Amino acid sequence: MQDRPIRLTLHALTFALVFLSTALCAQAQAQQNALQRTSMEIYGFAMLDFGHDFKSIDPAWFDTLRVTRLPSFDGEFGADDNTFAGVRQSRFGVKTTTPTDLGDLKTIFEWELFGVGVDAGQTTIRLRHAWGEVGAFGAGQYWSVFTDPDSFPNSLEYWGPTGLVWYRNVQFRWMPVRGDSHVSFAVERPGASGDGGVYADRIELAGIQPRFPMPDFTGEATLGKGWGWFRAAGVVRRVSWDDLDNTGPDLSGDATGWGLNITSGLKIKRDVIKLAVVYGEGIQNHMNDSPVDVAVERNPDGSLEGKALPIVGTSAFLDHVWGDKWTTSLGYSRQDIDNSNAQAGNAFKKGEYALINLLYTPVPNAMVGGELQWGRRKNLDNFQSEGFKLQFSFKYNFAYKLGG
Repeated sequence: MQDRPIRLTLHALTFALVFLSTALCAQAQAQQNALQRTSMEIYGFAMLDFGHDFKSIDPAWFDTLRVTRLPSFDGEFGADDNTFAGVRQSRFGVKTTTPTDLGDLKTIFEWELFGVGVDAGQTTIRLRHAWGEVGAFGAGQYWSVFTDPDSFPNSLEYWGPTGLVWYRNVQFRWMPVRGDSHVSFAVERPGASGDGGVYADRIELAGIQPRFPMPDFTGEATLGKGWGWFRAAGVVRRVSWDDLDNTGPDLSGDATGWGLNITSGLKIKRDVIKLAVVYGEGIQNHMNDSPVDVAVERNPDGSLEGKALPIVGTSAFLDHVWGDKWTTSLGYSRQDIDNSNAQAGNAFKKGEYALINLLYTPVPNAMVGGELQWGRRKNLDNFQSEGFKLQFSFKYNFAYKLGG
């Protein structure tokens, strides 16, 4: 009788091992089935830009028309007339889709060759997207929720309209409503820039250090219909700066940045009219091509404080289809900044941007086209400079899908 408990225990252990083995096999089979259902798309394009800049621009931005990089005084970037060529717009990406109980698990990893920041002017690998999402949640680097990625015109020039919100950011996103009409909210990586203005070299400002006590909070709601779409997006952010120099007055402070971005696309037969207007304060780093978010303001008593600069941006473009092989994009964009009273005279105040092109697609996945581009920069002291470019581009797309 003493062997009975031992036999029962051995039976129980055997049953547990069989159950665990069966569960592990089922889980492994489920994972294998999921992998077999996973689809992967490899995509991208090789692109050559060849053109002539009839005016001067910052040499690091030779193949763009960034109005903030046009001369802020006569002769800043030397003489006019410069021919350019490059392949920096070329792109490579990988997308995957895997069915799950929560919906499709999607990932995207994409980069291009257009150097910015410390690599400005270089042909080098630059990350665009590193993103994953499943169900109603997504995380990684992707378009900011404050940005409408459908608002960009079908242009050849890389940088694009100066008055457009255009920003990829690291974020965690919640998407409670999905589909043609959708709603999204996100917490995003904060960031801002500052301008010391005419006081930039004063010792009291030498120790200023920016700080971001909270993330950027963004949200959007989009109505999508057969006629097109209407989208409203907003951002709220907090910017602080600490004065680490104890030899003078304490210039530490903070400001609240906020913005509202309204965009729409109107479909007329095969054409699309793309409209956008944005207004806010201290949101310049979310803009496509804009200077500092915060600048020094001089109070009536002579003291100094930081000011989140107000900005308004507009953009209106038409993407027109002439036929199966010919298309044209044309339009205009601008931004206006309400400068502080302590910024230097050469501070950026207003930018304008316009283009018109003619694109030809002789066979699927191959395109050639020409484009005329114009831009103007206006400073706080009313100095103006213009940019004018003629650009030709050759683009060859590729895509290959595996699995699914």
